[in-house]
Amino acid sequence: MADITELVHYPVKGCSGTRVPAAELTPAGLRHDRTFMVVTAEGAFRSQRVDPRMARVRTGVSADGAYLDLALDGLEPLRIEANPCGPPVDVVMHGRPYTGLDQGDTAAEWFSEALGADSRLVRVPDGHDRRTGGATPGTAAFADSTAVLMASLSSLDLLNERILARGAEPVPMDRFRPNVVVSGWPEPHTEDLVRTARLGTAELGYAKVCIRCAVPTVDQETGEKRGPEPIRSLAVYRRSDKGGVAFGAKFAVTRPGTLSVGDTVDVTAWGEAEEGLGERLAAALA
Repeated sequence: MADITELVHYPVKGCSGTRVPAAELTPAGLRHDRTFMVVTAEGAFRSQRVDPRMARVRTGVSADGAYLDLALDGLEPLRIEANPCGPPVDVVMHGRPYTGLDQGDTAAEWFSEALGADSRLVRVPDGHDRRTGGATPGTAAFADSTAVLMASLSSLDLLNERILARGAEPVPMDRFRPNVVVSGWPEPHTEDLVRTARLGTAELGYAKVCIRCAVPTVDQETGEKRGPEPIRSLAVYRRSDKGGVAFGAKFAVTRPGTLSVGDTVDVTAWGEAEEGLGERLAAALA
């Protein structure tokens, strides 16, 4: 049996996450996940890939989504009223154009000071009709690709064993910024094999493995790059034939509902690991 051991949403893309005991799972993922995004003056999204300091920005959102709280050591905390009718602006994420709703000068000034560069804060429009790909299509707010990222503790345990064997420091799960953390699967990377699953009253459909960028090398507490781990160790046994290294699996929401920490992850259909990944994992476990 596998259970949800942690639920996390990230109100502002690239900033800190908020652990919650229960959540509504909408078609676009956990309620409030990546609802907001920081962009440059030209509309390009900001990311820990370029600015790891974003990890130090602590965020919180009211249950109804009406207010966003921002905090950073050295700055006055800020509470802003989310504006679902803010002026629309063109934004770009991973080379693709979207529309964001500007959240005003106060938020822009706060993030500009926090990051040391001209920035604006935008909110996803209510009519946001983004289509996500993968084996199961779906939608998402400002997440990189699909609605939900799932990772298991057994996957992290194996990775940390490999890291320790290299004489390096183990990494916490928050380096991978998952939405759903699962305990109870004895085999690492079981999440790669899940094709459909029920969690609480919601259902997920597998989209693809999660190919990692440089963000897992960022310490989520200090906002500093600590590379080359965990990417270096993942490259030994989790290199995808399609390029990059994989950790965690991405899912689309096929049935909205509610889920809570402690809920069983009821897998209703299984599949096979991506070609290459299964063989490398077997070799690592041998």
